[in-house]
Amino acid sequence: MSQLRLTTALALALGLSAPLHAGSPAADAEKPAPAAESTQAKATNPFFARSTLPYQFPAFDRIGDADYAPAFEQGMVEALAEFEALRNSKEPPTFENTIVAMERGGEVLSRVSAVFGGLSSAHVSPAMQKVQAELAPKLSAFRDRIVLDDKMYARVKSLYDRRAELGLDAESTRLVERYHNDFVRAGATLSDADKTKLRANNAEMASLNAKFSQNMLAETNAAAVLVDSRESLKGLTEGAIRTAAEAAKARGHEGKYLIPLLNTTGQPALAALEDRDLRKRILDASMTRGSKGGEHDTREIISRVLTLRAERAALLGFPNHAAYVLADETAGTVEAVNSLLAQLAIPAVANARAEAADIQKVIDAEGGKFKLAAWDWSYYTEKVRKQKYDYDAEQLRPYFEADNVLQNGVFFAATRLYGITFKERKDLPVYQPEVRVFEVFNEDGSPLALFLLDLYARSSKRGGAWANAYVPQSTLRDTKPVISNNLNVPKPPAGEPTLLTWDEVNTLFHEFGHALHGMFSNVTYPRFAGTSVPRDFVEYPSQVNEMWMTWPEVIANYAKHYKTGEALPQALLDKVKAADKFNQGFATTEYLGAALLDQSYHQIPASKVPGADTLLAFEATALKSAGVDFAPVPPRYRTTYFSHIMGGYSAGYYAYIWSEVLDANSVAWFKANGGLTRKNGDHFRKTLLSRGGSVDALELFRDFAGHAPDVNDLLERRGLTAPAAESTP
Repeated sequence: MSQLRLTTALALALGLSAPLHAGSPAADAEKPAPAAESTQAKATNPFFARSTLPYQFPAFDRIGDADYAPAFEQGMVEALAEFEALRNSKEPPTFENTIVAMERGGEVLSRVSAVFGGLSSAHVSPAMQKVQAELAPKLSAFRDRIVLDDKMYARVKSLYDRRAELGLDAESTRLVERYHNDFVRAGATLSDADKTKLRANNAEMASLNAKFSQNMLAETNAAAVLVDSRESLKGLTEGAIRTAAEAAKARGHEGKYLIPLLNTTGQPALAALEDRDLRKRILDASMTRGSKGGEHDTREIISRVLTLRAERAALLGFPNHAAYVLADETAGTVEAVNSLLAQLAIPAVANARAEAADIQKVIDAEGGKFKLAAWDWSYYTEKVRKQKYDYDAEQLRPYFEADNVLQNGVFFAATRLYGITFKERKDLPVYQPEVRVFEVFNEDGSPLALFLLDLYARSSKRGGAWANAYVPQSTLRDTKPVISNNLNVPKPPAGEPTLLTWDEVNTLFHEFGHALHGMFSNVTYPRFAGTSVPRDFVEYPSQVNEMWMTWPEVIANYAKHYKTGEALPQALLDKVKAADKFNQGFATTEYLGAALLDQSYHQIPASKVPGADTLLAFEATALKSAGVDFAPVPPRYRTTYFSHIMGGYSAGYYAYIWSEVLDANSVAWFKANGGLTRKNGDHFRKTLLSRGGSVDALELFRDFAGHAPDVNDLLERRGLTAPAAESTP
């Protein structure tokens, strides 16, 4: 997933970043601002002044739960005071006294939002969750106070209308255009009556989003499957069994075994467990999250949020939420997205059915008297893989020790391609002992960034993998980037190595692509820093970085047996590469199931949004209508635990496959131009990675690749036999 976007005070107001996701009644919008903090509080709260650590690295050792609320309160006081001075200025609006002033402002709010936004995903506490609920109404009021203000919008519009006469450089001109667009999309041109409706809508949505997030963390932790006997775990490695035993012990079930759940429908243990009943238990536990009733049920929340989104879109002049979202993405229209997804669905499901037939043959040959079910797929897929390609996934893990993959794989490729180097720093405070910090240098030795790696899963961490910026780059603010990668690798028992799966290695390379996007940022304004690009473009650079995982020079440098140092045998690697398109029908179908669900929910008006009791029936109908209702391959996320679309990817989950079109084109470009070379890396960095959102996204792609996007490279990669696309990004 992408990193959090910029966190200037105005970015928070415009909804461009991901700070708190909570809210309360709109009446709070009219409450007076809280009193300024005392001098003593300012002296002790680490957010009230710039960090004195290198790169303004957050002073995690000084930050406590009690610091967040006062910092948010004071940050809003200061930012609103700056805003009032701007809107009431008697000076005619200029680029400097309006746009640049907003980009400079709100430093306290920016700092606390960046840290809180990062840790509320990576290491949340009950106290932080309480902060979300208590402070988000004020942040909602803060946002609306700015973006719905007539005087401020008039100043921005005046500059927008005269932008060609202002003598600005290209980045500054684009900044004016984006500010105007942001205000309009936030509702600045609405009538007073509609603004009142919008404020109430925003506040309620924020509150519900926070509740969904907290429910899902609690529900996923509670849904972990407790196993009584070691015998039931036959098929798991000894390390995985010990990890399960330690997880059970940590929750007070000594002598038993606990299998925690990831955020996706599929679960890693399903590929290895021989006990079919246990496989079914695990998948059932995964697929029923949020739909079993009780305090953590999410159906009512989701139905209401979908309704509120549709109502907001209508207020803003759009037929539905998807149309509203896509108008500001590279896709542009729902028709373009629907065309791509439909083009992929037919061949994907056809390939999945062919894969299912191969699996059923194995089941029948082994004397299994049952029809392939969803909880069988991963387990028997490994058997088919072994039969077809003579290897299984567990053979690879001893060659992927985590630190070796990081330093001799991920970092090695970046050094070869971009000339950057890495030095681990153990003198900087971290929020968890296992978090690692590296300083990154340009080829000439000049400092570039700080990079944090938070590798392991824990109960205080949300599922999945993502990147975020604790400090975004900006020459205006004189800040260099501090970027974090977050994964959810199961932590092995003490003293044992962390051995990654093939997919986890791929994820490490992928997330580092986001980190590079943030670290290479070279823009003036925080509004454009790093991954502040359209949602359907943000995954593209990270997907490109995945290609170096199997690049011969790179994989030879890191894929070495953790005990013997022996290189991954070429014969085994050849088998892995030969299986490159293996199981792609399943992978594409489960992804498309989720992406199509997202669009189905967000391409309807409020009057057609299903209620809580009909939500799952709507899901079934939507999958069937899209032609992806193949029972052995459920969607990667079902509605009730589809966290992406309750957060920043609403009507945007298609972005992964949309970005992959650009990714596949770019991989072809690198291969055609010599691959892993400094010349190619410098070109990618200069034309695309360093530009952030300062240039139109598709213009950046054309600057890099020299042509418009073409879907055929993606179809070839995924082994999908389909006609050439008529509509591409």
